[in-house]
Amino acid sequence: MKNLRKKVYVGMSADVIHEGHINILKTANKLGDVIVGLLTDKAIASYKNIPYLNFKRRKIIIQNIKYVKKVIPQDTLDYVKNIQLTKPDYVVHGDDWRSGVQKKTRERVIKVLKKWGGKLVEPKYTKNISSTIIKNKILEIGTSPENRVSRLKRLLESKKIVRILESHNALTGLIIENLKVQKLNKTSEFDGMWSSSLTDSATKGKPDNSSVDFSSRITSLNNIMDVTTKPVVFDADNGGQIEHMSYLIKSLERSGVSAIIIEDKVGLKKNSLFKNQKNTKQDDPKTFAKKIKKICDSRNSKDFLAIARIESFIVGKNLKDALNRAEIYSKSGADAILIHSKNKTPQEIFSFARKFKKSKYFIPLVAVPSTYSKVHEQDLIKNGFKMVIYANHLLRAAYPAMEIVAKKILENERSFEIEKKIIPIKTIINLVKND
Repeated sequence: MKNLRKKVYVGMSADVIHEGHINILKTANKLGDVIVGLLTDKAIASYKNIPYLNFKRRKIIIQNIKYVKKVIPQDTLDYVKNIQLTKPDYVVHGDDWRSGVQKKTRERVIKVLKKWGGKLVEPKYTKNISSTIIKNKILEIGTSPENRVSRLKRLLESKKIVRILESHNALTGLIIENLKVQKLNKTSEFDGMWSSSLTDSATKGKPDNSSVDFSSRITSLNNIMDVTTKPVVFDADNGGQIEHMSYLIKSLERSGVSAIIIEDKVGLKKNSLFKNQKNTKQDDPKTFAKKIKKICDSRNSKDFLAIARIESFIVGKNLKDALNRAEIYSKSGADAILIHSKNKTPQEIFSFARKFKKSKYFIPLVAVPSTYSKVHEQDLIKNGFKMVIYANHLLRAAYPAMEIVAKKILENERSFEIEKKIIPIKTIINLVKND
């Protein structure tokens, strides 16, 4: 006998299932057979951070709820494509979408449903409960190293571009962890932290020439990771001796670091942004490729990423050399390529990207726009970049601010004049919540 039950479409992200989701699905089930359009990780990442659980895990949960007949992916925040495909008699959604980021989506749903006489049903929103609230409570508890390690790879798979900001101590880590900006009905935030050899050395009063060893850097890193949950990308300079890399990788992975970046220079460390690079030498690409392979062989999980940093443009070599190295490093197992430049425009890295995208060995690209700061993230996306690292900006902001305050105290022989320009002591106290 033909199924006479009507079709009901429910779109949801269902990151963390709660009673509000169950109420919606229960209501929908009373109207007919429920088709859940489950938002993909990419769809969710288009307007906020990636979900706590990936699409595969969320699908398993949803399709095992008794009120659900079928689960299909919803690739965008907009319902129209899936509604036109399924032609449901009803669409069910909580009344909370009458305002906010999904208001226009709601209007389009109503318009499309009219074409075949479908109806929108809006149960009252379940107050004081949401996936976001639950997620925030989970994050207050913290995260495991395994979850932190895997998050960067998921971000690269889901987002148009992953934003990484330099963190040199626990305080800067908290800024990156908590800062959110609302823009055009979207929530923007930094996706992770950059553990820079330059800024870590500078905070210790040491030059950026490997004066600070890896053990010391991991100690500093752990202070940051104690109070944060977002992914960490670790700047390992040239990685040191290949014989020692296995220990380094295991230490980083055990701490919860998501990726390591190593550069293909050899000899005494010299910061790439120094003007004089005449005596700087690059490693033989095949020798450097062995380091990349060593990282891949040493890691416990493929979620831990190996990123190869190419210094060809820094030392004055040409595009052909950079492309040749990129292919060799990719074949050796690198998960991404950081193409470095100290030019004031991004043209040479864009030239590299256009050529490399045509290679069968193409892998995600990383940009560090310290010298070409006018470049917009949208232009990086258009040219094939998947990650941008703002590599030293918080330290560069902190030093002049602290110097100004110190100077004013000396000039006025008291601190009253600068009190309005600095955050209250109470804010500092409340940055880290007590149990």
